[in-house]
Parts: sequence; C-alpha cells; structure tokens
Amino acid sequence: MFDVIVVGGGPAGMGVALNLLRAGRDVLILECNAFGGQMATSPRLENIPGTISISGLEFSDKLFEQITELGAQFELETVTEIQKKDGSFVVKTDWNSYECHAVVLANGCSHRKMGLPKEDELVGHGISYCAVCDGAFYVGHEACIIGDANTALQYALMLGNYCPKVHIFALFNRLFADQILIDRVKNDAKYDVTYNVSLQEFIGEDELKGLRFKNTQTEEEFTIKTNNVFIAIGQIPHNEPFKDLIELDKGFVVTNELMETNVPGIFAVGDTRKKSVRQVITALGDASVAAVMIDRYLRNLE
Repeated sequence: MFDVIVVGGGPAGMGVALNLLRAGRDVLILECNAFGGQMATSPRLENIPGTISISGLEFSDKLFEQITELGAQFELETVTEIQKKDGSFVVKTDWNSYECHAVVLANGCSHRKMGLPKEDELVGHGISYCAVCDGAFYVGHEACIIGDANTALQYALMLGNYCPKVHIFALFNRLFADQILIDRVKNDAKYDVTYNVSLQEFIGEDELKGLRFKNTQTEEEFTIKTNNVFIAIGQIPHNEPFKDLIELDKGFVVTNELMETNVPGIFAVGDTRKKSVRQVITALGDASVAAVMIDRYLRNLE
C-alpha cells in the first residue's frame, strides 16, 4: 500500500513526487514510456527561472535523479484502470495492480501531428508545437503557423510581437477562432492568412528549410522557404481509461484550483487537466499545489 501513486513521469508527475517525498510520503510513479514526457524532446528550455538555458533532457535527468535520491519508486507500466476500494484506490496496469491512498494523474497529453515524413526528426530543428516555448528563438524572422482555431491565432498574435510577418495556413476556407482574435489578425497587415491549403512535405534534412503545400480546391502546389513552423492543430489527452471515474471536458481532467478532481483522493496536474497554459513551469506550479493538498488529504485520513 503506497501513500500516493503518480500516473505519469513528466515534469508535473516528478514535481509532485519531489514535494511529497520531501514531506515523508511513500510515492510510486508509473510511466508508460520515458521519464520527462514532451519536455525531454525539447532542445532548449529558456523560461525556467534561475536557469539561462538547459536542454529538456538534461532538466528531466536532473529532476529524475533528485526524486530517486529521495526514494521515489517507479515502474515503466501503462495504467489501464483505477478503481475505488474501501476509501483507497487500486491502480491497474498492463503488468500489475497496486494500492494507494491517493492518486495523481500527471499523464499529460500529446500534440496532434501532421503525420508527415521528417516531422519527428525536425522537432526542435524548425518544427515546434508551442510558440510560447519556442517563439523567441525566431525573433526577427518571418514565422509560419499551421492551424485555424484559437491556439493558432493566439500563437500568431504572440509571434507578431517580434516577427516582422506571420503566415497562417488554414485547411478550410475560414477560421474557427473567437471573433476578437479573427478581427485582430485580419485588421493587421503583419498577418497573412492562406486558406484551403494542406501541408504535403517538410523540406530539409537536419534543419527545416521550407514547406510544400497543396491547394485543396485547385490542386495547385506551392513551396515556401522558412526555417520555422508552429503546428497548432490540437492536443490529444489520454484519459480514456478514467472517463467513467472522474469528470472530463473534451478529454481533459476537470479540477479546481487545488488540483482536486470530483473524486476525493484523485488529483490531476499538468497538461492532462483542463487549463489555459501548458508549459514546464506551469506543470511544476500545479505539482507544488497538488503536493500540499495531497499531504493535507492524507493527514486527514490518518
């Protein structure tokens, strides 16, 4: 019987473990893939307070070393189900079954990808899914965005603060964002929207050099030269195993500001929960709040 089981080994999950271990709690982390999550694939993190620049993998390794030094236990297993049992929980995986007094969902989400060759290889070398994280690397360059909803336009407006021109490529003949965002883009010559286009190819080997598109109406193809593209076509939460247990909104876990779900004893942190900003530092902030509330929850049980 563990005090806490953390589902997910990204910055949010390891951050929760760090704070709970320092409070003397017994913690098991279950990670289905590799520790660090999306953060581990980032070539540079430059918005971590007190750190000028560090790779996502190095930051992940440091955090993992820190929690293992404090006694964190971990298993590389996929969680398939969580059940309530006499005031505690049973967490089932593809290999085992574990019991605990509290559960933290920190399983993150994944960016929806274009599904084209070279996409994975060029992430961090011109391809990005987060303008908040990586936009500053392209100060003074023209920027490209693929997407047509709120996130895409919010990225465009942010990039417009330091990029001389922002090109937005939309699959359909309209934008699906809030009207106030659409108006801001359409009323500023800095932003250029191309409709009815589908990306066909990422051009480049070690670095992104360009993009090849096809017009979905005329079938005409064209290529643009660019060293960057921000893909904003949605995110995919992975909370299907928990849909009958906790409240979800479009697949994301609903919490209050204390990281509590609608089920006492189950908390959620980081990208897996419904929130507006998804960054490493906001995940770590979620983790700090959750750890305090979980420790309080356990003390009340005791």
